Amino acid sequence: MRFDEAYSGNVFIMSNPNFDESQAVIYGMPMDWTVSFRPGSRFGPARVREVSLGLEEYSPYADRHLEEVNYFDAGDIPLPFGNPQRSIDMIEEYVEKILDAGKYPLGIGGEHLVTWPVIKAMHRKYPDMALIHIDAHADLREEYEGEPLSHSTPVRKACNLIGPENVYSFGIRSGMREEFAYAKESGMYMAKFDVAEPLKEVLPKLAGRNVYVTIDIDVLDPAHAPGTGTAEAGGITSKELLEAIMAISNSDINVIGSDIVEVAPQYDSSEQTQIAASKFIREMLLGWVK
Repeated sequence: MRFDEAYSGNVFIMSNPNFDESQAVIYGMPMDWTVSFRPGSRFGPARVREVSLGLEEYSPYADRHLEEVNYFDAGDIPLPFGNPQRSIDMIEEYVEKILDAGKYPLGIGGEHLVTWPVIKAMHRKYPDMALIHIDAHADLREEYEGEPLSHSTPVRKACNLIGPENVYSFGIRSGMREEFAYAKESGMYMAKFDVAEPLKEVLPKLAGRNVYVTIDIDVLDPAHAPGTGTAEAGGITSKELLEAIMAISNSDINVIGSDIVEVAPQYDSSEQTQIAASKFIREMLLGWVK
């Protein structure tokens, strides 16, 4: 499985075809094998790339141009349909190779379970890491209907690996009673409903630390992002998520990698969800790749 050859399909806007010259690697994780409601996020990475061609290369938020960051689009990992365990093993191996090459990994999902193998690979390189998790859902279940490999479990798995005191969740507005009880009792940080303001309060506490950031597009209200598998009313706006991304960019934390997941383009004929995701990726590239 090669990760350093130029992708033959549509690539993210202004991607450099030379892997060796790149600072960051964009890669897709087209998996939706464990979703609990609507499938389709396996089509997210490809469509987010395609709509990125409509972006301006200049960001007025960061006052930077994409030509200032060197990144390589490796395309999608060829995950085996319907096989969660093999898929997450392949993702972990893939990200480990990116890290071994000294590159910043930026993943596009896919359902949220794909973040779990990435965290495992990141933790081996950065055992002192923390996690910033921006999402509508707590994702703190130990299993879903008896299945431990589920898109509702990655943050609980991360707590077990890196310690709940190193996990910071924002925007949470859905989950089981037991998930919210675990968050309260375990020592992890959880901000319900809002993202930007509580994040700004937490970032100084994480100054100097290695932090992985995962964003589930369903943190946005369905009015702003209907193209997702498990939409939850009462979410934040695109403007608020951009504010949060910029707060991270302007902080003193060391972002070691990131992903954006759960874009399911077939539920949004207006394309606003995938267009928003591509814009968020632009800001992540400009602000988080050092």
